[in-house]
Amino acid sequence: MTYFTIIHWLMLLFFLALFILLVIVSRKESRPNVFWSMVFASFLVTSTAAVFSMFVLDKYTKKGKLLSIENHRILRTEEIVFKGKVANVGKFTIGKCKLTVKMINNPVEAGKLSGGQIFKPSGLEFFKSKEKKENRPNTIEKEFVVARDLKPREVQPFTIRMHYPPYFSKTRLIYKLYCH
Repeated sequence: MTYFTIIHWLMLLFFLALFILLVIVSRKESRPNVFWSMVFASFLVTSTAAVFSMFVLDKYTKKGKLLSIENHRILRTEEIVFKGKVANVGKFTIGKCKLTVKMINNPVEAGKLSGGQIFKPSGLEFFKSKEKKENRPNTIEKEFVVARDLKPREVQPFTIRMHYPPYFSKTRLIYKLYCH
């Protein structure tokens, strides 16, 4: 559940007042078809603006921060375990924080290209089935809920597990935290 702050409620009241004002202005139209189309257009514009403003307000009022994160592999089960802490650095309660973990196999870094990264001869792989090669993605991205109902200035620890493909080498990990 996402929490509405006092700012969210004030913004909703503003758009409701704007809609009522637009309906009052459009009442001066004598033709009923034009009047109802003006009311419908006013409703569409104000409701769209209200929805977009809620997303913008969520972004700026509910601020979460990833304090620390560490990972280690469990070779027996072919998993990677992430442990860390999420903090609410804003002034309002956060409903949910989602952490997106992206694993990239053998990333090519800018300015550090080598022949092995650009071209790999297929050799005997030509005779292997294409199914095995297609089932080996080089990028895996998963999303996890790491915190719920986070009060202002509260820190919550989390632990998540993710499958780690055995064919990955030189893995690069990218973390993104989204709170709302």
